[in-house]
Amino acid sequence: MLLLIGAFLVLMLVGVPVAVSMAVSSLLYLVFYGVAPDIIAAQRMIAGVESFPLLAVPFFIFAGNLMNIAGVTGRIYSFALALVGWMKGGLAQVNIVGSVVFAGMSGAALADAAGIGTIEIKAMRDHGYPVEAAVGVTAASSTLGPIFPPSLPFVIYGMMANVSIGALFMAGILPGVVMTVLMMVTVAIFAHRRGWGSDTPFKLNRLAAASIEVAVVCCFPLAVYALVEMGLSLNIAVGIALVILIACDWYFDFSAVMALMTPIILIGGMTMGWFTPTEAAMAAVIWSLFLGLVRYRTMTLSALAKASFDTIETTASVLFIVTAASIFAWLLTVSQAAQLFSVFITSLTENKWVFLILVNILMLVVGCFLDTIAAITILVPILLPIVVLYGIDPVHFGLIMTLNLMIGLLHPPLGMVLFVLSRVAKLSVERTTMAILPWLVPLIVALILITFIPAITLWLPTQMGLIR
Repeated sequence: MLLLIGAFLVLMLVGVPVAVSMAVSSLLYLVFYGVAPDIIAAQRMIAGVESFPLLAVPFFIFAGNLMNIAGVTGRIYSFALALVGWMKGGLAQVNIVGSVVFAGMSGAALADAAGIGTIEIKAMRDHGYPVEAAVGVTAASSTLGPIFPPSLPFVIYGMMANVSIGALFMAGILPGVVMTVLMMVTVAIFAHRRGWGSDTPFKLNRLAAASIEVAVVCCFPLAVYALVEMGLSLNIAVGIALVILIACDWYFDFSAVMALMTPIILIGGMTMGWFTPTEAAMAAVIWSLFLGLVRYRTMTLSALAKASFDTIETTASVLFIVTAASIFAWLLTVSQAAQLFSVFITSLTENKWVFLILVNILMLVVGCFLDTIAAITILVPILLPIVVLYGIDPVHFGLIMTLNLMIGLLHPPLGMVLFVLSRVAKLSVERTTMAILPWLVPLIVALILITFIPAITLWLPTQMGLIR
């Protein structure tokens, strides 16, 4: 076990990619200790990606890429600007609201940072905001992507922990709202202290137009319910409501109604049993193609090809990490590392809240050094048995783990959001890191609330009957 972990850490320290580090250290352990035939490495790596839930990964990545090239991000920005741009620190508030909307489509922090984040940083710079402020709020708001459904980390965690992905999706809604409120309060405090004003004049007609778009989206499920009450079947009611919505959007040319409908369609489809969370990823792709090719007609064949190749590249890197982590996690299990760690933790404390504090500290550190997917695939087999032993709900723990690892994306040495924003804003990594630090405060506060008030996470999936 020491050879396995030691080799992995040494390879990481010398700059070897995390997936290669896990694969090489696993092979060295097999060769030196002979705990299993060498062929088991290939078998375990194949088994690691031979999973139906993992099909959601390429489709959600593809849907996020399609939304970016279809110009939907620009429409989301315009909608958020009309809704909250008149507030003090308006563009910073727009940054957060835009990320909330985009979170319902992409499910990935990097897609948020590299997509709508690019537009928001440029706009904040042009309006005279310090570039550090623009980078900081963009980094913080990008963590909302994997918390609001859909979410790529939830898919990986659900597969590894054998937990309902639908329950995880529902569990992320209220924590996402809490994070959004805390970030908007943080912007208000910064705006007061630094003298940030509004970035667009208050116009009642613009605010009313944005509010009407929100109302239109909220009315969609009510319209479906009314049609069902009139005696129509659910499928026909949804079809009629959707046709009416598309016709209204075409006639009035709403800014973001169709983008706002994405999470409604995905969550509604899963709730009504039309598709599984994995199939919801394919539905997201179909909706993205409809918006880009039919509704907005902004998607060209060359852009579609680029999005496809970008998706292949990103998916390959994610699944390579999953395959390498699967053999690494299996060796940790057969070498009884999980059992030894369980004994060690339970010897420290019998209190589950103390355990959660220790785990939060562990994952905040791990998140600085490991990719999110790698961290989930390695830590879940080790920590989940202890989580069950302490009587902690695995869905609640999934939210805690994901938020910890999202915070890790903002840290050196391996925080990917940090590097993406450094490149976008043309800042050094050091300056980008310092710019992000103040914005970690609302994230840490949200983490504390989600950790010690499980009802924030569990209330919605419990009400929907997804967990008991």
